[in-house]
Amino acid sequence: MAAARKVAVVTGAGSGIGKAVARALLRTGYAVALAGRRREMLDEAIAESGANQGDAIAVPTDVGDPEAVKALFAKVKQTYGRLDVLFNNAGTGAPAMPIEDLPFDKWKAVVDANLTGVFLCTQEAIKIMKAQDPRGGRIINNGSISAHAPRPGAVAYTSTKHAVTGLTKQTALDCRQYDIACGQIDIGNAVSPLTERMVTGEGVLQPDGRKMVEPRMDVEHVAQAVLYMAGLPLESNVLFMTVMATKMPFVGRG
Repeated sequence: MAAARKVAVVTGAGSGIGKAVARALLRTGYAVALAGRRREMLDEAIAESGANQGDAIAVPTDVGDPEAVKALFAKVKQTYGRLDVLFNNAGTGAPAMPIEDLPFDKWKAVVDANLTGVFLCTQEAIKIMKAQDPRGGRIINNGSISAHAPRPGAVAYTSTKHAVTGLTKQTALDCRQYDIACGQIDIGNAVSPLTERMVTGEGVLQPDGRKMVEPRMDVEHVAQAVLYMAGLPLESNVLFMTVMATKMPFVGRG
């Protein structure tokens, strides 16, 4: 008897890293629910993937909204009957500025997307994974290089990404009894709309006050790293992985 097709949810799947990971999962034979704020971008990502009808569904979702997240996972369960992989990728940033100048609404928007969204999606994924047969699954969180080291003026983004590390560890600990593995991929400077500013004009601000253009890597390299994590048997887990442009200014002092 053929093994059942594996099912994945990818948040922030309309562009950049999420889109690349969703397409890679589809190529590998997963059924994929693509979640994001804008339906047209999700539909475009599915069309570009060449997925057969039924292999992928677009589910417009604001991950910071508890009811929207519940609806996303209910749709996945209704459509595919189970969930094997959740890639918590949706996120946003705020304009760079001093800590004392960041408006509360900008802070809250980043926290809602980058931290609360990961928490809400993790909750719903756990409920499905621990009750299904066969039991278990894998949750992969996009932590970012900012889970390790801050950029100047990025208090909201840095704080949430550090918090995701704690959520990853807690999920890995609390959910291993249900055969649910949780790991984190920390991504540095992948080619995506969010990193265009790094190669535009003088580049981005460095800790020593200079600006510089920073090297980026092909987003497909990120997708392949996520595929490796997702493809492990549930008795094995990559708890943390860093994938980055080799020449980006991360290892060292600046």
